[in-house]
Amino acid sequence: MTEQTKSPSTGDRGLLGALGDRLSGAVSQVAAAGALIVVFVVLSIIAPAFLTADNLFNLGSQTSVNAVMAVGVTLVIITGGIDLSVGSVAALSGVLGVLLMAEYGFNPLVGVVGGILVGAVAGLVNGLLVSVVGLPPFIATLGMLSVARGLVLIATGAVAVFGAPESFRLLGQGVINSIPIPVLLIALVAVAGHVVLTRTRLGRYAYVMGSNMEAARLSGVPVRRYTTSVYVLSGALAGLGGMIAASRIHSGQPNFGEGLELDVIAAVVIGGASLFGGRGTVWGSLIGAFLVAVIRNGAVQLNISTFYQNVLIGVIIWLAVWWDRYQRRKLGGDAT
Repeated sequence: MTEQTKSPSTGDRGLLGALGDRLSGAVSQVAAAGALIVVFVVLSIIAPAFLTADNLFNLGSQTSVNAVMAVGVTLVIITGGIDLSVGSVAALSGVLGVLLMAEYGFNPLVGVVGGILVGAVAGLVNGLLVSVVGLPPFIATLGMLSVARGLVLIATGAVAVFGAPESFRLLGQGVINSIPIPVLLIALVAVAGHVVLTRTRLGRYAYVMGSNMEAARLSGVPVRRYTTSVYVLSGALAGLGGMIAASRIHSGQPNFGEGLELDVIAAVVIGGASLFGGRGTVWGSLIGAFLVAVIRNGAVQLNISTFYQNVLIGVIIWLAVWWDRYQRRKLGGDAT
């Protein structure tokens, strides 16, 4: 009489995999939150100006651009995609939004909405290139990075755009009950993003597509529609980020956003999202965005060159992706 060895069923493995992903994401978020606290405390000790009210106010406002854009990129990365174009799209949106106000006399609300729509259109192009044309997300959004940057230079002649109304400053510099408006925008976008991911069909399908795109397609998920949707949202939030940045400096700068996609993707990955898809949360990405912002702000306080800051952010991305792979191997029982 032979003894049979029991093995988990496919359903059990799927459940274990989902639980493993959740545990892995939670561990990454806790680690990122711990790192944020440690960096914050250290900088408070070694950089006397770091903990001042003015610097903390500026830190919150500076983080808003990355944090808002990180929410959109989180949606894309959860589906297993990537958006390398957000920095250039933010620049294009900011420039064209300011042009609507400065050259054509539209009020700031129209200018801001126009900038967001520009970002949404760029995201729509990205989404169609990925979902309909079939280009890999890396190639589609890399192309948009170049196209959007070229359009910025064409529209401005590589010259900054000035002349927006004074009231436009409120978006990036205003305060409500001592709270910077950009910080309130972070909260608003974060809550909306969380609701989308946890309470809507788009959010549920995003996780399913990121875990197994082919299985999602065979299950009847309209993959093309929802893939396009996440890129549209990412582009729209890049547009909003571009308008916040333009408001903070009260101008449209053609060189804005160069390399910004590095910080945004770093924030999302540091916050526990997996570049392999199927995992990520808005709150984790916000933690990552604040960690990146605190590191850059502290480096400025300590007179550390931006060149070294970029090296540090790149190394952090390496470590975050390595940690993700390590957790997947351990939790999945994969020794490869």
